[in-house]
Amino acid sequence: MIQEPSAELLNKAPRRLLLAQKIANLSDTAVRIPGLNLRVGLDFIIGLIPVVGDALMLGASLSLIGLAKSLGAPKGMLLLMLRNAAIDFFVGMVPIVGDIFDLFFKANHRNIKMLEGWWLSEHQGDIKLATQQKIQEWSDKQS
Repeated sequence: MIQEPSAELLNKAPRRLLLAQKIANLSDTAVRIPGLNLRVGLDFIIGLIPVVGDALMLGASLSLIGLAKSLGAPKGMLLLMLRNAAIDFFVGMVPIVGDIFDLFFKANHRNIKMLEGWWLSEHQGDIKLATQQKIQEWSDKQS
């Protein structure tokens, strides 16, 4: 008998992860610069507006961290995510240097990779269970 994966796994967590991934993509890697092997997002573009742009993008970073917290991410990881956001914010505020830094230091991208890795390792058993369930359902339909 196959046990049911938790509702949190099947409903809330993947939606929250998807939202966090969208935030990270939009802020760090949404647009490819033609001719260069470089991707930028709103963090770079809006960050060109002195102070205000960096403050707005800090809000996006904090919302991603809030999603991580709501998923139950460990405190140590949340602190690392906050560190990345703080580095991005404070260095990003330095004229010209901060704008160049934003091209290469993608705090939200780093944070989402951390979050995805943690979530997958945390829910490996549930993921296997859900996969087995789907395979069993498919097999039953084939019979």
